[in-house]
Amino acid sequence: MKIALITPAAPGSRHGNRGTATRWAGMLRELGHKVKIHMNWDGSRADLMLALHARRSHASIRAFAACYPDQPVILALTGTDLYRDIRTDPDARTSMQLATRMIVLQEMGLHELAPSLRRKTHVVYQSAPVVSHPPPRLPLRSCFEVVVSGHLREEKDPFRTAAALSFLPRESSIRITHIGSAMSSKMEQTARTWMKREPRYRWLGEVPHGKALRLLARSRLMVISSRMEGGANVVSEALANHVPVIASHISGNIGMLAKDYAGFYPLADERALARLLSRAETDRVYYQKLAGQCRARRPLISRTRERSALRRVLIDVI
Repeated sequence: MKIALITPAAPGSRHGNRGTATRWAGMLRELGHKVKIHMNWDGSRADLMLALHARRSHASIRAFAACYPDQPVILALTGTDLYRDIRTDPDARTSMQLATRMIVLQEMGLHELAPSLRRKTHVVYQSAPVVSHPPPRLPLRSCFEVVVSGHLREEKDPFRTAAALSFLPRESSIRITHIGSAMSSKMEQTARTWMKREPRYRWLGEVPHGKALRLLARSRLMVISSRMEGGANVVSEALANHVPVIASHISGNIGMLAKDYAGFYPLADERALARLLSRAETDRVYYQKLAGQCRARRPLISRTRERSALRRVLIDVI
């Protein structure tokens, strides 16, 4: 089939939606389809539209449905869709009604949908590469390095891990390496202020994806502190590269790591986060428990499984 794949993220962008679109386009081509990625649909004929983001891709979805009412539309819901926009935004809600089928990126996403919408929705976990060429460096001996990987915007609660540092025991050797671009000048200034105030916090800004993966793979732990997530690919990257995770206790993270995961802390609670960080640093049994629980989730994020899941969505919609 000819597939129009819509993502609001620009070419070359490090935003998660662009990475998902690029990866899915490759998988769909492997399955024999012709795929063209658009930020906004240009009116070219397609047998099917696959759109990421209910609100931001609404104009493309509406136009395609009007031009080709008999052709299917598959809508992949993002974190801001699931946990904000579909509650209040009319465009996002209309996109869901126009969609023939929908995709959520982790199992808890289904619970955010009305039963009538849930029945037409598939779960597709995102895969992530394993760093092997060149092999990642061994963990730093000089410290217990913790990586935070995510752009600096309010939805990510980006400085919660930096705030937790002041609640660590004095003898702790934890150091934070934060990767991700600032989405505003205010966020950039806040990051620089944190680095001046807290020498154990280092913000690198945006780095090439390969370097970001190597930094993650050499770390001892990753923190994802988000207020909302549709199914964070950085969690998949941590799972793929055997890096245990400490995460805010929100639906999207629960869907990625399971309800009984031992590494959740209450959202926006830096004291609780500090306790888990310190425990992971000092309690080997606890650290190994996190590692084991992450290892058990690893089969969910294989590339073969993700491609097969996309194939099942296409078969269903056809």
